[in-house]
Amino acid sequence: MASAVLMVVVPPWPAGRGLLRNCWELLQRKLRQSWSGFPSPPWAPALAVQGPAIFTDLANDISGRKENSSISDSIFWMAAPKNRRSIEVNRCRRRNPQKLIKVKNNIDTCPECGHLKLKHVLCGYCYEKVRKETTEIRRQIWKQEGGHFKVPTVETMVLYTGERPSEQDQGKRIIERDSKRPSWFTQN
Repeated sequence: MASAVLMVVVPPWPAGRGLLRNCWELLQRKLRQSWSGFPSPPWAPALAVQGPAIFTDLANDISGRKENSSISDSIFWMAAPKNRRSIEVNRCRRRNPQKLIKVKNNIDTCPECGHLKLKHVLCGYCYEKVRKETTEIRRQIWKQEGGHFKVPTVETMVLYTGERPSEQDQGKRIIERDSKRPSWFTQN
């Protein structure tokens, strides 16, 4: 006599437990028929569902529901459109004038470099030059002072090649640069 090993896997949703219970009862009936001497029908593929290994019974159910729930109760239903949108409606919706890119009339040339920029906005190319110069000045201050937290609380003067400090600059921190002063960096 051949021995059979059965492994029961419990699905995590409540509707799957009822489905599993129905399948188990059907399997028991088929096994009883084959053992009692009646010819059994050929075996068919079975449903395998992965879930937790602990089988919870309806006796532990707090809600008191004893009815069999179907598998469709545990499905999350999504909304679907009732009618199809036509091609014309889709094109009109996509090509709505409010969604199109607006034409800009406030574009001007930068007086310093000649690149295009928006009026009343700093030119991006000139800003990059200012950022690089400021980074170099900060790096030189860091080398001169020995770190970020050792900076004195006095005003800083930046002197370029050929410039001398005035009498008003006495007592200020002076940073000397070995290059020509840029046209956009005015001297106070």
